[in-house]
Amino acid sequence: MSRIQSCFDKLKTEKRTALIPYVTAGFPFANITPELMHGMVDAGADVIELGVPFSDPSADGPVIQKAGDKALGFGTGLSQVLAMVKTFRQTDQQTPVVLMGYANPIERYDQRHPIASEGTTKGSTTSAFIRDAAAVGVDGVLVVDYPPEECENFAAELKANGIDLIFLLAPTSTEQRMAQVARIASGYVYYVSLKGVTGAGTLDTDAVANMLPIIRQHMGETPVGVGFGIRDAASAKALGQVADAVVIGTKIIQVISDMPYEKVVPSVKNFLREIRAALDEN
Repeated sequence: MSRIQSCFDKLKTEKRTALIPYVTAGFPFANITPELMHGMVDAGADVIELGVPFSDPSADGPVIQKAGDKALGFGTGLSQVLAMVKTFRQTDQQTPVVLMGYANPIERYDQRHPIASEGTTKGSTTSAFIRDAAAVGVDGVLVVDYPPEECENFAAELKANGIDLIFLLAPTSTEQRMAQVARIASGYVYYVSLKGVTGAGTLDTDAVANMLPIIRQHMGETPVGVGFGIRDAASAKALGQVADAVVIGTKIIQVISDMPYEKVVPSVKNFLREIRAALDEN
């Protein structure tokens, strides 16, 4: 059983909603990410989504784009992100970590770290990224621009190495698309609560509440998280009443964007504690 599944099973037993904060790796300082991840856990995070910086994102709004640009300026690439997870795992073997990003860094990583495919055995992989992600303790991967019909082999290799492949669903997703995602998704699915990029628009909790039962008809036991519009404790609490998890990212990036190093972790912890308390009131 994966760490993600164990986490959601425990939360279901406790009748609690998962809190999944997102932060761009290498932001706002190149070496702060493992410390920040630990701070999130201390504040009540159940799963951590770690953004892999990329120069040409398609789903990220201006706030997260700017964070990614700054992290890239520090030299934060996929190799550095994996090293951050490895550091985090030295003292935390329980909290699931999901990498969120785009196909280009993964495919480039495999080009730069080729491994032989001959003589592989069950559970082995031809992808250096999957091999190395599993080795450092990555639990899930969300690749924004990998549609389900084009990544079945990728999903199978991930699963063979104990890593869940997580997909986005949107308000415009058809039931056919939901069925395609359900066939290969694991861990949880991430419902984008509004049309547009991260941090855009106004959250419509009623619309989300109406969509989730339709998604669950296709997903079965796979948990459904909601993100892309949660800004405060009130919005988190409202969505926590209908979703299995709430994902919050843009607001965290805004909170820490101009903070001095020593205030970054305390500021995020204070913010997430408010979100955690609101979720636990449901």
